Amino acid sequence: MLERIEKEYDPEQRLRELNITLPSPPNPVANYVNGVQTGNLIFLAGKGPRYADGTEMTGKLGLDVSIDQGYEGARLTAINQIAVLKCMLGDLKKVKRIVKALAFVNSEPAFVAQPKVINGFSDLMVAVFGERGIHARAAIGVATLPRAQAVEIEVIVEVYD
Repeated sequence: MLERIEKEYDPEQRLRELNITLPSPPNPVANYVNGVQTGNLIFLAGKGPRYADGTEMTGKLGLDVSIDQGYEGARLTAINQIAVLKCMLGDLKKVKRIVKALAFVNSEPAFVAQPKVINGFSDLMVAVFGERGIHARAAIGVATLPRAQAVEIEVIVEVYD
């Protein structure tokens, strides 16, 4: 049974079914790298909602960005993080588990729907990786983010050796 499940696990096929084309991974904007692997864990640096053309979704939730727009921004951030994983691993079948996401939402002080926004990230991870995409997470409202991005998400991923 496990053998059958393993053969069916194909995150890249799921991306095609979802009509998602991975962009080139966004380059770091300061003195860091996109991801670091230690043992069978990869720690992905925070990424935001950067479109393939290099522009970013900016703004504050509760002011000039709606929950639905923020959800799409978090989904876009998931695509960017998957692109980094693809670049680092070569084959997304090497992803054993999305372990944890730490998400920051650029929010007005009264905005309290950060989890609804970050569901855009979580929902896509589950759509692409199935049960392996179910993860622990924190969704935190912050006063600002670099370049006024609407969201930023860092991720811990377990991989096969």
